[in-house]
Amino acid sequence: MSLAESTERALGAVTQELPGGGETRDGQIEMARAVTQSILADQHLLAQAGTGTGKSLAYLVPIILSNKRTVIATATKALQDQLAEKDLPFLSEHLGHPFEWAVLKGRSNYVCKQRLDELDTGNDQLALDGLTEGADNDEIDAIREWAETSGTGDRATLDFEPKGRTWAAVSVGPRECPGRNRCPQGDHCFAERARDEAAAADVLVVNTHLYGIDLASEGAILGDHEVVVLDEAHQIEDIMSSTFSWEISGGRFVNLARNCSAVLADDDLLTSMYGAGEELTAELEPIVGERLAEGLPDDLLTVLDDGRRYAEKAMNALRGVDGEKLTGKTKLEVEARKQRAMQAATALIEDIDLIMTDPGSSSGLVAWVDGPPTSPALKVTPVDIGKLLTESLWAERIAILTSATLPDGLAERIGLTAANHESLDVGSPFGYEEQAVLYCPTSLPEPRDPAYREAMLVELEALMLAAGGRTLALFTSYRAMNEAAEFLEGQMPFAVFTQGDLPKPALLEKFAEDEESCLLATMSFWQGIDVPGRSLSLVVIDKLPFPRPDDPVLQARRDLAGPNAFRLIDLPRATTLLAQGAGRLIRSSTDIGVVAVLDQRLATKRAYRWEMINALPPMRRTKDQAEVVSLLNKIRDQ
Repeated sequence: MSLAESTERALGAVTQELPGGGETRDGQIEMARAVTQSILADQHLLAQAGTGTGKSLAYLVPIILSNKRTVIATATKALQDQLAEKDLPFLSEHLGHPFEWAVLKGRSNYVCKQRLDELDTGNDQLALDGLTEGADNDEIDAIREWAETSGTGDRATLDFEPKGRTWAAVSVGPRECPGRNRCPQGDHCFAERARDEAAAADVLVVNTHLYGIDLASEGAILGDHEVVVLDEAHQIEDIMSSTFSWEISGGRFVNLARNCSAVLADDDLLTSMYGAGEELTAELEPIVGERLAEGLPDDLLTVLDDGRRYAEKAMNALRGVDGEKLTGKTKLEVEARKQRAMQAATALIEDIDLIMTDPGSSSGLVAWVDGPPTSPALKVTPVDIGKLLTESLWAERIAILTSATLPDGLAERIGLTAANHESLDVGSPFGYEEQAVLYCPTSLPEPRDPAYREAMLVELEALMLAAGGRTLALFTSYRAMNEAAEFLEGQMPFAVFTQGDLPKPALLEKFAEDEESCLLATMSFWQGIDVPGRSLSLVVIDKLPFPRPDDPVLQARRDLAGPNAFRLIDLPRATTLLAQGAGRLIRSSTDIGVVAVLDQRLATKRAYRWEMINALPPMRRTKDQAEVVSLLNKIRDQ
């Protein structure tokens, strides 16, 4: 039996085993056929699959049956959890084709047993290292107890959310970890165990950021694989850009000095490294938010050069530390600290060398300064990610890129050509014309009008009251969200939650459980949020989500695009994000409700309104508030 025949037969069989006796959907079959053909023809695929298609099974079934080692990269934790906790266990039980699967996360997601061991021996040295500064001792005790029985050491399995400083004290990143062979706890390391399981897996689930890091490291993390699925692929351009980037801040010199202080007694050198960090911070602070289009200023280059010399001196001093003269546990601890410090020094020197290669408009790189004034960072990233992906990904393996919404021009921007990929759009099985209404009140002022803010908030309040809660309000900035929260405080007869009140999973659970509640949120909630049923009948979007005009990376891409920059750079991003936000409403065949976009430009701007509207699900459209209020009242009272 051919792969195409076995895929279609298996897909029909497994969907019958879904809870409630699922049915195979036309779009799901079409996508599964396309994935199969891509595997057989060794060709890339871009597949747009609307909500409800069942795209996970559409790519999982043919991939597993093909017996090709596959990495699945997701942009959100919600989808990663769905694959790991639902889809893959389900197929393992019902597909009738044995396979091994695993989940791998970045090293800093796993508790470090060596760090816990060092904490057990006393906090004095760790305090000198700066590792316990700001950490919560009670949380450390709870993590230590949990680690004794945890099978994975994965932070996500903790039953509480530790403070950032606490987790930093009990974990290490890739720039610090010396690796299994050079660590006393290497044979018992949670991160190394996860890597072992990943190496043995036929299907490996990671996040897209880690996949990008693997590409940048030439496959050092994930190993050989024949197929990659990039799910939620509308985010690939930005995520890949960030993983092929470099960043230097004063804090890195401070951290290196603290790591070295555990094994070096050279106060002058340590003082110099602390000073290098302070000088770099002072040099960057006045130019926070600026793009360095003409390359790095001379004063900044001098500071980086001085810092590099101190880091190299530290490397030489660390090489001279002779752990052989020590005995027992002390020897192992010193050696572990030495290796961590050397790893951090090596990474810092390499990044300085890369950043000092004259990034500017002619180099294909963009440099800028970002972060709060108290801890600014110099960042450098490639302008054109397509060239890097052509070399590191498209030429190496089959790629399946899929999302509910794929922006126009994505293939070209990420380096795919007409000859090496196929595209398809399988739509959605939901009846959006019957299930949803798109409401845009053209009577509201434009967002740049001073009267917009108050008018928008009054409109939001009226819609929430009409819906009886049941509202997800999505904002384009924290400032807008906080203003709405302040305006609504004490006005609503039901609970109004705000992003940040609780960790994201707990907040969503509380919102879903309290049917008459509202949730105010920003960009991270525009996608990957799944709240089917009566708890969500109204999605409100405050403004069209155009990117910031002063974003340094986008500025560089606009320069490259020339006169067509708005249509090539800004409009596709805003259109895709708007579609993602609107897609939070209809999550099942029985959902019904309203998407309200409180930005009249969606209805009035002839230059781009139809491109945006056509990218949205085919909902009925209205600008009549009375009609919308009546519908929301009806849904509320059902």
